[in-house]
Amino acid sequence: MGFFAKIKDALKKTKDAIVYKLNKLFTGGVLNDDFYDELEMILLSADIGSETTDNILSELKKAVDKKHITSTEQVRTELKRIMCETLDFELPEETYPLVILVAGVNGVGKTTSIGKLAYNYKKSGKSVTIVAADTFRAAAADQLTIWADRAGVRIVKQAEGADAASVVYDALQSAKSKGTQVTIIDTAGRLHNKVNLMEELKKIDRIITREFPEAMRLNYIVLDATTGQNALSQVDLFNEAIDIDGIILTKLDGTAKGGVVLGIAGEEEVPVVYIGLGEGIDDLEKFNASDFVSAIVDGE
Repeated sequence: MGFFAKIKDALKKTKDAIVYKLNKLFTGGVLNDDFYDELEMILLSADIGSETTDNILSELKKAVDKKHITSTEQVRTELKRIMCETLDFELPEETYPLVILVAGVNGVGKTTSIGKLAYNYKKSGKSVTIVAADTFRAAAADQLTIWADRAGVRIVKQAEGADAASVVYDALQSAKSKGTQVTIIDTAGRLHNKVNLMEELKKIDRIITREFPEAMRLNYIVLDATTGQNALSQVDLFNEAIDIDGIILTKLDGTAKGGVVLGIAGEEEVPVVYIGLGEGIDDLEKFNASDFVSAIVDGE
């Protein structure tokens, strides 16, 4: 099943919540204040967020005036274009060796996402090592080992309670000596009140920069789509410690508010790079803005 088919299925709850309303609005509607007020309520109901919704509507009204649009179907086309532009980021071309640091609070699907990400790279022919640097949470390394086995990739770990930074240091030395192409580092789930853990994350970030300067660096945060607007505050918190390059969004199939993808991209200016569309090891997909927007606006 390709991305488009998967995302239509995963976004069923969101589609059921807003596509009917959009179709009703765009069928025979009149472009007046009531039309825009109704559109605003629909977008907010999808958890796009007030700031991003305001920006989308502002751009939409400008386009309608500039292009002398009178048809509501033309408005639908412009709405999709503006949404795609909100989600459209120019991602850097990946080079190897590549080190990916993965952060996120507990319970968002971080371990699962790392396993699926490792599988994607392995499937594309890359040599992959997973680093179990979440030494704070009991059994975290054991869970990651299960995913490493499923993905068929190597894992570097130490005993529970070991110094996370030293695990990363050892793993990087090993990756360099073995010529590993992709190193994916798991880190402990952090909350804003876990000051020591956040400092540890900064330390790990510095060690990667110092010990493996020739590697391309990507810092990803894993977010749970079902948390809605709370996901934005998590991006802010982690950005205080490390510069977030991209988002892995999980559990999109479990929420009727899939519009949070637009809210995150619009307000945080951080791209959604991958989305989790199921439980299988091959269900982590590269995000496609056009397919996503078509699914939530057209329902097809």
